[in-house]
Amino acid sequence: MSVFALILIVLAIGLVGFVLGRRKGAALPDAPGAKIHSRPVYHGSYVFSWAVVPAFLLMAAWLAISPIVVFSTVERRIEADTQSASSSLGRSLVRSLGQGIRALPADEQVGLETAGIAQIKPLFERRGIPLPGGATDAMVPIAVEKNHMEDVSRLAMTGAVLVVAVAGLFLSLSRIAVRLRARNKVERIVKVFLILCSSIAILTTVGIVCSMLFESIDFFSRISPSSFFFGTVWEPRFAAAGSQAAGQFGIIPLLAGTLYIAFVAMLFAVPVGLFAAIYMAEYASSRVRSIVKPLLEVLAGIPTIVYGFFALITVGPFLRDISADINGLLTGNFTGFIQAQSILTAGLVMGIMLIPFVSSLSDDIITAVPRSLRDGSMGLGATPSETVKKVVLPAALPGIVSALLLTASRAIGETMIVVLAAGIAANITLNPFEAMTTVTVKIVSQLTGDLDFTSPQSLVAFALGITLFVMTLILNIIALAIVRKYREQYD
Repeated sequence: MSVFALILIVLAIGLVGFVLGRRKGAALPDAPGAKIHSRPVYHGSYVFSWAVVPAFLLMAAWLAISPIVVFSTVERRIEADTQSASSSLGRSLVRSLGQGIRALPADEQVGLETAGIAQIKPLFERRGIPLPGGATDAMVPIAVEKNHMEDVSRLAMTGAVLVVAVAGLFLSLSRIAVRLRARNKVERIVKVFLILCSSIAILTTVGIVCSMLFESIDFFSRISPSSFFFGTVWEPRFAAAGSQAAGQFGIIPLLAGTLYIAFVAMLFAVPVGLFAAIYMAEYASSRVRSIVKPLLEVLAGIPTIVYGFFALITVGPFLRDISADINGLLTGNFTGFIQAQSILTAGLVMGIMLIPFVSSLSDDIITAVPRSLRDGSMGLGATPSETVKKVVLPAALPGIVSALLLTASRAIGETMIVVLAAGIAANITLNPFEAMTTVTVKIVSQLTGDLDFTSPQSLVAFALGITLFVMTLILNIIALAIVRKYREQYD
């Protein structure tokens, strides 16, 4: 039985328990001196919780532990029965073989426990199933055994989960009584559920940090942190598996490119987006606002790869041709001083992409400023522009800073626009007309291709990721300090 079908069955059992519990709660006698504590709906929810929650917890634990047990057994068989391939490669081949065998009809799977590659190859070819390269005869019975263990585990899980669900239903039904505090118990379960939901973001962040941190520690055990953080040359020299070539991993060119391109993008997006927000919030009529705001927000829905194409095909060549015409008029040499792939190209296109982030968030923040502040300013004789400049914007500043922080984080993490508009050259330059690249582009580059994922050339991607994480964390701390300072003045 599939997991989805099992979930539906457990939910159906829970709904049956809810109906029975509610009906039994409604039939409880309201005896003198023993007033019913909870309403029938809480009795039904109490039975539903006991039928569903333990069953789902058991299912989650089983699904987490079962693959570990199965693959530990498979790994022991691989080490004992095969002489080639590492255990990780052997697991991958056995997994692929097992998936292929499972795709065969049931009658063709009979007798494969003693088969070899020669026997299953025609079966795979007849069904159009790719045969994994490198698989050996000894791996076929291991794959069959793995499939059998998974089937037994799934069957046992189904039985155990259904038993727990039914047992929880009858046990909770038997406990329904006049003074049962069903409401308190249900509310406690809901509170725990809400706490778990609120913890997902924290746990996800912890998981991301740990996944990057451990690999970064491995990288820094091979490469000096000083050469990484203070090096000015980025030449990782992609190495094949087993190669000892390390190269140079100076992050300074990547950090410079990341900050430079993000600065140019913010330099373009912040004034345009902020002025658009002020116009829509303070000056535009409701009709104009209903048209302009959705049109601006359409930009946020365009995929970044489309912005990259726009930069590569339109903006970059346009800037190059314009600079060539200007240079020709001034010097007679019609060679463009702006490269098609440059910091300016990437910054302008990224700025266009960021305009809706700034304008939409700032517009909502400015609109949320209390009307009483505007009326008080007008009552004292201030003009609309003075009101905006002296009252509205300072009051909205904490929210605007948060919006700009979100925009800056979006700019720092952009990849596709930079690849197509600024290139992949790790340069250090102050000239915005030349090409640079960013940290995110090199993270993709280092994790792409046929590389050894235990080499410094691949591990450096995790060091770059943790560095980028620390950068955004520092931005958040600075923004929170600014927000706290001004919020105290206008609360």
